[in-house]
Amino acid sequence: MVLTEHIGKSNMSLKAQTKAIDRHIYERDTEWLRSADMVIAECTCPSLGVGYELAYAEAHGIPVHIFYDKSKANISAMLNGNPYFIIHPYIEETEIYKYIDEIL
Repeated sequence: MVLTEHIGKSNMSLKAQTKAIDRHIYERDTEWLRSADMVIAECTCPSLGVGYELAYAEAHGIPVHIFYDKSKANISAMLNGNPYFIIHPYIEETEIYKYIDEIL
């Protein structure tokens, strides 16, 4: 359970509480992105949020490295076809470590 100052406020509807929490998450996460030197993303199980973060990073000139397990999923054509993103397919998790060493 996560409690914030908005939970339990009788003058604030549940919908308004959710919107306020979501806004906080958006502002926090985009601030993290703006302060990042690079983004390393695991995209085997894609999500709208991660897709947004990848596009946000690209729009702000932040380098992006994308990992995905090619034995479990195909990467989206929107990611794979974009030359901005550096794609690292893998089959075994241990393969990731050599890439991370090179990146960092």
